[in-house]
Amino acid sequence: MGKPKKKKFSDRRDGRRLRTLPPINALMPFIMKTKNDASNFFQETVDINEAERFLRWKRAHGYPGMGLLHLFIATYLRVASQYPAINRFVSGQRVYARNNIEYVMVVKRELKTVSEETSVKIVFEPTDTINEVYSKLNVEIDKIKDKGDVTEADDAAKSLMKMPRLILKFAIFMLNVLDYFDLMPKSLLSASPFHGSLFITDLGSIGLPAVYHHIYNFGNIPLFISFGSKRKVYVTRKDGTASERKYLDYAVVMDERVCDGFYFSQAFRVFNSVLRKPQQLDHPPEIVVEDVD
Repeated sequence: MGKPKKKKFSDRRDGRRLRTLPPINALMPFIMKTKNDASNFFQETVDINEAERFLRWKRAHGYPGMGLLHLFIATYLRVASQYPAINRFVSGQRVYARNNIEYVMVVKRELKTVSEETSVKIVFEPTDTINEVYSKLNVEIDKIKDKGDVTEADDAAKSLMKMPRLILKFAIFMLNVLDYFDLMPKSLLSASPFHGSLFITDLGSIGLPAVYHHIYNFGNIPLFISFGSKRKVYVTRKDGTASERKYLDYAVVMDERVCDGFYFSQAFRVFNSVLRKPQQLDHPPEIVVEDVD
């Protein structure tokens, strides 16, 4: 993110090693060896009345289909531009600042129970506006919905599944070893849906509430956000009358080794603020904050 820094010894192809972390933070990946050990869970509720008006205006002015998923991704980018530690990751028991922002999503080719799923990774910039998020995301989704289009992740999975079970088990073990030392083949690293900045999933689109979705021990994704169906709440005004408001619940699972709880709470305080006042996403941030060395 920002101007690329010269690669140093022990940096990875997908990230820059953070060498100035406090000792206790650098020690955490050795104490909590997997993301299962280090997962924190929390849920938030946000008023989306202003967001709904904003999205209706966008859809009426040249962005048909712009919805909450575009809003959530754009909001994450805005927060990551100011709080870059949320885009860190742990690999080989070291903490790294990711070189870019890679959003991973799972897409069904059709909304049918028998329809195949596939995954796609999209690279965003911290300066991307919601309009740029809309364009980049829709281009990739359109490719996936074309039944003739096969992603790199599909090809990699098919190749692996041709192996007998014991050999496949050993192959996955070896991929973990190669990943630990940053020796995984570049083609696999770029195709892997388990290496990236985050997942965000829209469960409301299929009528489900937000859930705490696990983050995978394989790979290095540190963050999973899911949001559910919108809900109406009647709020009492000061004069005693009732007002209908719309709220949205979202759930977060994060790898706490990437940054401390106070930092993360401040980042998500800003996240909620942007969701409540999304007009700022029409413009890039004034500055982009770089992570520590």
